[in-house]
Amino acid sequence: MGRTNWKPFPHADTAYDYAGEKLKKNWSRLHRGDCEPYPDETWTAAISARHEGLAPKGGRAKAAAILQEAWRAYHRGDFAQAVELGLSIGPLGSAVAAKAANIYASYLEPDTKRQLALFEESAARCEDLTKIAPDWPNAFYFSAQALGRYSQGISVVTALTQGIGGRVLAALKKALALEPKHADAEIGLGVYNAEVISKVGSVVGKLTYGASREASVAHFEKALKLNPGSAIAHIEFANGLVMMFGKSKLEAATSLYRKAADCTPMDAMERLDVEAAKAELE
Repeated sequence: MGRTNWKPFPHADTAYDYAGEKLKKNWSRLHRGDCEPYPDETWTAAISARHEGLAPKGGRAKAAAILQEAWRAYHRGDFAQAVELGLSIGPLGSAVAAKAANIYASYLEPDTKRQLALFEESAARCEDLTKIAPDWPNAFYFSAQALGRYSQGISVVTALTQGIGGRVLAALKKALALEPKHADAEIGLGVYNAEVISKVGSVVGKLTYGASREASVAHFEKALKLNPGSAIAHIEFANGLVMMFGKSKLEAATSLYRKAADCTPMDAMERLDVEAAKAELE
């Protein structure tokens, strides 16, 4: 899919520019949610040595530099460039390309058909990556992220009947098995349980899909424990409470939205989350 017509990030800020050593210095905070390793030459060499299919085009040093530039583009909100740079080095760049496309499609793509196509592309690319590098947590997580958003786009019930829900659940569980501190995967499992319960009810949800209100709340609470400054964790927890409990949890949900709106964004994605929380409160 062409990216020349992608909408620009509407909240450009020099604070989200991680040029030079700024990227490495801030990496831990920027990736507290997804636990992606810093893509220096050491990591690039190690993972491509383990998996022949990740051998980068142009050598490992060049690939590491391109990966870092792709992540810089992602963090400042240049999602199209992040995808282009990621794809330019082959499967090794699939993770950053998928995350950039997923976030762009979720927040900025106005056309539903193009949005769904982007999610399908990301999911397919990451599912291929899971076969090449089955020990890379975010190969599974970004696949689940794309499939989850795709499911919301076509309706959760339709996605469940097509078996997509099962693929999302399996990918999220695998990501957490590989990286137990993956806060974003915990959010994903919280959302999965909440959406299943809200669409099919607690009995069918439990018996057919293994979902429950208790599990949803536990996953959201774990996500916030791992990454307390995450706006999206607060937002999704709020949405999940309303989906599962209705008006009885409206006050708690509003409080979570306020906390999300008060979070300090470190990059473009976090800024989009914070702005979404503010819009919901208004």
